[in-house]
Amino acid sequence: MTELPYLENHFLIAMPGMRDERFARAVIYLCAHSEEGAMGLIINQPQQLAFPDILVQLGILEQSEAIRLPQEARNMPVRNGGPVDRSRGFVLHTDDYVVESSMPVSDSICLTATVDMLRAISLGQGPRHALMALGYAGWGAGQLEMEIGENGWLTCPATPQLLFEGNIEQKYDGVLASIGIDAANLSQIAGHA
Repeated sequence: MTELPYLENHFLIAMPGMRDERFARAVIYLCAHSEEGAMGLIINQPQQLAFPDILVQLGILEQSEAIRLPQEARNMPVRNGGPVDRSRGFVLHTDDYVVESSMPVSDSICLTATVDMLRAISLGQGPRHALMALGYAGWGAGQLEMEIGENGWLTCPATPQLLFEGNIEQKYDGVLASIGIDAANLSQIAGHA
């Protein structure tokens, strides 16, 4: 098998034959990928929990103060980032606002997993674009490469527009369309020449 390049700042798009139902029709933004494994966030599975609820649970604001949040923060959806460590929050965001713990993923995208970013967003002082997820998807050494080789995932480069803009429920079809693929034309069977 040809060695695959590292796929940080790429999308993983679940193929129709995905065996793990937790990843059915998932679009995952890969934050880290190396010979040691990979880590990413599912960006198209909303949670019932709202962003103001998380701020209240963390003591960043009182329930009665939620109405005073900037509209963007009040309406920010929280996503199911993946099955690992579902109580841990992550914010993917543009690099126009960073805190000490922000880690660059690409030239324009960062990942932050501390409450400093949540506070900034709640005050309307955070990054121009951000999304929040609870939990993450992780793979051990060679596991992701094996799943890609078995036709579990399609990959494509990520763009800030595809990552941050548009409706969560339409991300799967939107990311596929960005590379000229209609989901109806995907096959569950892998072919090898």
